[in-house]
Amino acid sequence: MFHKPATRRSFLKFSLASAVMFFGAKPVMANTSFTEEKPEGKLSLYNIHTSERLTVTYRTQGNEYDMEALKDLNWFLRCHHTNQTINMDTDVIEYLNTVDNQFGGGNEIHIISGYRSPEYNSLLQKKGRKVADNSLHKLGKALDFFIPHVSLKNLRTAALSLQYGGVGYYPQTGFVHIDSGKFRTW
Repeated sequence: MFHKPATRRSFLKFSLASAVMFFGAKPVMANTSFTEEKPEGKLSLYNIHTSERLTVTYRTQGNEYDMEALKDLNWFLRCHHTNQTINMDTDVIEYLNTVDNQFGGGNEIHIISGYRSPEYNSLLQKKGRKVADNSLHKLGKALDFFIPHVSLKNLRTAALSLQYGGVGYYPQTGFVHIDSGKFRTW
């Protein structure tokens, strides 16, 4: 019988499962497929509020994150209302990259919203926008975006096919929402 050699990730999963069995707790396993055996993480972005563009390789093919590139992404995905930044969750960055790769990769992704400061979130609520009090945007775990030459319906379908985090579909306002929370759709 052929066995694959153990990887660090499989060792950690086995260790977690063993600890769970030993201590009797129920495991909560996150979807970790976004960083397993992937090509380099590269994104080409356009921020519709600041008119900034960023093309960045944030992760090598060997799954090493480039901290300067992540810092650049944090600034690019800042709250455009306050210029505040947060360390964006790499899982939502990987989610976006995986969706992009389903359309060939290297697409210019138009960002509507990344990090949203609590102040800006409250302002949107006061203006009557339907934004959640506990929005994952406030934690750096959500992105609203579109790719100009890809239909929103196809973007939504691609994100849903991954069965990873939240997927919101907003055809009236022209974007798809993804987040690194639990899998759900609206």
